[in-house]
Amino acid sequence: MVHNAYDSYELVGYCPTKIDSVESYGSKLLLGCSDGSLRIYAPESADSDQSPPPSDRHYHSETLDLLKEPYSQERTISGFSKKPILAMEILRSKELLLSLSESIAFHKLPSFETIAVITKAKGANVYSWDDRRGYLCFARQKRVCIFRHDGGWGFVEVKEYGVPDTVKSMSWCGENICIGIRREYMILNASNGALSEVFPSGRIAPPLVVSLPSGELLLGKDNIGVFVDQNGKLLQDGRICWSEAPSEIIIQKLYAIALLPRYVEIRSLRAPYPLIQTVVLRNVRHVIKSNGVVIVSLENSVHGLFPVPLGAQIVQLTASGNFEEALALCKLLPPEDSSLRAAKDSSIHIRYAHHLFENGNYEEAMEHFLASQIDIMYVLSLYPSIIVPQSTVLPEPDKLVDVGWDASDPSRGSSALSDDMESSPTAHMEFDENADLESKKMSHNALMAIIKFLQKKRFSVVEKAAAEGTNEAVLDAVGTNFRSFDSKGANKSNKGRSSIPLSSAARERAAMLDTALLQALILTGQFSAAVELLKGLNYCDVKISEEFLQKRNQYTALLELYKCNDMHREALELLQQLVEESKSEKPQVELTQKFTPEMILEYLKPLCSTDPMLVLEFSMPILESCPTQAIELFLSGNIPADLVNSYLKQHAPNLQARYLELMLSMNENGISRNLQNEMVQIYLSEVFDWYAELSSQDKWDEKAYSPTRKKLLSALDSISGYNPEALLKRLPAEALYEERAILLGKLNRHELALSLYVHKLHVPELALSYCDRVYASQLHQPSAKSHGSIYLTLLQIYLNPQRTTRDFEKCISNLVSSQNTGIPKVSSVSSVKGKGGRSARKIAEIEGAEDMQFNLSSTDTAKSDGDAEETSNEGGSNIMLDEALDLLSQRWERINGAQALKLLPKETKLKNLIPFLGPLLRKSSEAYRNFSVIKRLRQSENLHQVKDELYNQRKAVVKITGDSTCSLCHKKIGTSVFAVYPNGKTLVHFVCFRDSQNMKAGKGSQLRR
Repeated sequence: MVHNAYDSYELVGYCPTKIDSVESYGSKLLLGCSDGSLRIYAPESADSDQSPPPSDRHYHSETLDLLKEPYSQERTISGFSKKPILAMEILRSKELLLSLSESIAFHKLPSFETIAVITKAKGANVYSWDDRRGYLCFARQKRVCIFRHDGGWGFVEVKEYGVPDTVKSMSWCGENICIGIRREYMILNASNGALSEVFPSGRIAPPLVVSLPSGELLLGKDNIGVFVDQNGKLLQDGRICWSEAPSEIIIQKLYAIALLPRYVEIRSLRAPYPLIQTVVLRNVRHVIKSNGVVIVSLENSVHGLFPVPLGAQIVQLTASGNFEEALALCKLLPPEDSSLRAAKDSSIHIRYAHHLFENGNYEEAMEHFLASQIDIMYVLSLYPSIIVPQSTVLPEPDKLVDVGWDASDPSRGSSALSDDMESSPTAHMEFDENADLESKKMSHNALMAIIKFLQKKRFSVVEKAAAEGTNEAVLDAVGTNFRSFDSKGANKSNKGRSSIPLSSAARERAAMLDTALLQALILTGQFSAAVELLKGLNYCDVKISEEFLQKRNQYTALLELYKCNDMHREALELLQQLVEESKSEKPQVELTQKFTPEMILEYLKPLCSTDPMLVLEFSMPILESCPTQAIELFLSGNIPADLVNSYLKQHAPNLQARYLELMLSMNENGISRNLQNEMVQIYLSEVFDWYAELSSQDKWDEKAYSPTRKKLLSALDSISGYNPEALLKRLPAEALYEERAILLGKLNRHELALSLYVHKLHVPELALSYCDRVYASQLHQPSAKSHGSIYLTLLQIYLNPQRTTRDFEKCISNLVSSQNTGIPKVSSVSSVKGKGGRSARKIAEIEGAEDMQFNLSSTDTAKSDGDAEETSNEGGSNIMLDEALDLLSQRWERINGAQALKLLPKETKLKNLIPFLGPLLRKSSEAYRNFSVIKRLRQSENLHQVKDELYNQRKAVVKITGDSTCSLCHKKIGTSVFAVYPNGKTLVHFVCFRDSQNMKAGKGSQLRR
């Protein structure tokens, strides 16, 4: 026996006649005797208070009708039934008493007057009443009948079905009926009488069907009680094993009470259905339930099993270690005692948790710690290997809760855990390998349990801490001053939350939880989970966590710790150190992974918008190893280009051009004109170095192209942010003609640019391409007078080479004289190169060149007719007639034919002009024909419109009615001849119209005279 759930008390000591049935009504006992009489017993006390005594009110939610005191006979109703009363039941919702004797009768309460007798129930041996629907079913022999209460005092038969054998036990199960016959249990469909088998009944004891409060059924099979649902399907909740086969079973709250041959057995309804109590009573005939009391009837006496107050039961169960049963009883405490229930429930959970913890059931222990709502400090005190920050606000662990047992118990739990977590070799000198493995296993299991506990508590704890931080930040924003956090009570505050002092209980509790959770995750090898914890919102103590992670070489987690606390400099310094250690063949620290420069770049990406100088500082060491990724970092991070360029110029000048190239390739408008100019200056300086080197070896070739020169030419042609005048002054007089041509083109000095292509570079193809680019650009300028004038300029250069060469040499001489007074010659560049390439002096040279002022005439016009005459009259020995004819044949559609013919020499043969004049004349003729057709079409279209208008005017309709009047004489028109004015609305008599016309003609003749 575990504990006393019920106290047995003799209510009726002696009854003169044999008791066949018993029931309670209010505080009275109703005894059905074998002689057919009904004996009514009442408490002996004069004042029958139906409420429980004060000592019991705190432990029962229902009012106990029966009193725990001797009962005496109040009266006897003789002849209540002609035969022994086999069973009685109070129908409280109907205020009726149902009795089973020779038939089933209903009696009105409290007069016990018989109001209805179901004659068809004569010979019935078992029945079941459905109080919710008011349905009664009973069995007699092999028939099952169903009656329905009609709402008054009568009953109406609903159905009657046949069954295979005599029914021994029955009970409603939802809309159906479960019956137990001699050999098996069956489910009877109350609607159509269909039978479905459940399972065979026992061989020793008769069938027994018991309805549970949940609507399920408990079916007896000898000494085993089997749980099934309303459809007869077995449930997975196990089965009750009684000491012997019971004859009756009743269900009351948490207990199943069975009548066995020698005693009454009480078992818990919670798996595994343990034995709770046995009540030894001889010759017990029936057990029934009456609210909270179990009535036990013997042959001539009646006993009552009164439930022990729940508080006393809880104390008994807790003392004996049956915590599950104690917790189940706590749920039955009345709602008005919620504080008492919460206190007892918490106390039991804590004691149960300690019991489980001492026995190595760590996870289950944490579940009960969690259910007890105990503070995390108390639980963490059981883990001495986990270091948590000291608190200045939270109470000490031993003051958090009064668990109600000896102080030695917690200490035993703590010491036991200490033995598990940190087994001392001096305490266990003969500890073998198996014991050591078991200790490590227990340590791991204990840590896994505390991890789950902390994770379940974390959401609410962190939420409260974040809410407090938000409230204080709002108050601080409106000018409220908070006291600073005591330096003795707080460790190094993280920078990310430095504005919010950790001085509240919620945030200190959050710091303890996160710090402990981080350590437990690392100790159990859950490194990725620890990193994820640090990536999110956390309150880990920086100092404790930093020391812990450094000691265990968990650098990835340490980096996340620095990052989440905005300690970026510390993180980057550590990351640089780890990258160097990864490169070393013999690293000084143990690394769990390889750290690469790309990790530094990934770390720097989020900092580009907040701390660009820090990004530039720590990106410099990896620019040489990963230049492309580093420059892409600057571009993707939206760091101001001027800032990056200035930093690169100072710390990595060899990467400055690379950065500007990538910046320009992503967005031409993304960099300023100054940066574009600087990039061109850098290219130009490198080309000067290359030119000086080749010139010193007499290997210079104007048609040679280095990669830098190609970039320079592309930049000069594609971008417009540089100063072409300043660059022209830097170019040597006898080299870099293509660069000079591009710069002259930027200044609209097309004639000089084309002269360079033709007479210096000797590449007519480049000259033609240049003309095509200029022509295409002029097409988008409506203000341009002649789009094809650029081709005429090229034609002049071909036909008058001496004049264009003379003009070019004059311009070059002006530029050289300007260079001599403005900037050093190219030879000075080579001397600088010998001292270390493009150094600070070269940068100063570039910047000085930008400041030079030089004005070139940028007005180019096509040759006038007079110039054409001069060209044609000049000697033609050096003219480039073939190139000129090729130009005319290739671009005939873009050149003014008349002006071109004027420029050609007079001795030009007509057959050589066929490729030019042929398509030109065909195009002119075709244009003339097209214009003629268009003119005729427009004339035809105009004539068609006139005809349509005339037709519309002629088909106008005028309606003359009897009311129509003449607009001149104002008389009705009637059937007279009329005229209509062109507006279609004005009507006049024809005579009036004629007279008016004559009058106008007469006035006109007089005026002429």
